[in-house]
Amino acid sequence: MLQIRDIMEILPHRYPFLLVDRIIELEPGVRAVGIKNVTANEPQFTGHWPGNPVFPGVLILEAMAQVGGVLLLSGIDAADKLALFGGVDGARFRRQVIPGDVVRFEVEMLRRKSTIGKVKGVATVDDVVVAEAELLFALTTPPAAGSEE
Repeated sequence: MLQIRDIMEILPHRYPFLLVDRIIELEPGVRAVGIKNVTANEPQFTGHWPGNPVFPGVLILEAMAQVGGVLLLSGIDAADKLALFGGVDGARFRRQVIPGDVVRFEVEMLRRKSTIGKVKGVATVDDVVVAEAELLFALTTPPAAGSEE
C-alpha cells in the first residue's frame, strides 16, 4: 500500500491537483488500485455546482490517470520520468460522484513499449461503476528547472 507521501514521491502533482489519496493494491507493470475520498471542501465544488455539488468527469479521468501514472512508473527507475496523459479512448460516465463518495480506481496495463503505455481504468463507488476509459501515456524526462520547454 502506498500512502500520500509515497505517491508524491512518484507523481509531481500537488494540492489541489493531486487527486489520489492512497494506492491500496499495486502489482508493478500489471495493475494498481487507488482511492479518492471526495469531500465537500474541494475547490471545484465552489462552481460545479452551487447547491448540487458533482465531482467533474474530467477530474475522475485525471484521478484515474494518476493511478495509471503510478502503475506505469512503478517497477522501473522512475526518478527522472514523467507519465504524461496523452489520450483517452472509450470514456463513459455511468453515475455522478458527489461529496462523501469514496471512488475506487482499478487500472490494468494493456500494453507498454519503451516510452508509450496504455491502461484500462474503471472507477467505482460502492461497487457500482461510475466511469471507465482506456488511457494513453507518454513516458518522458521532465524539463530541467527553469527551462522554457
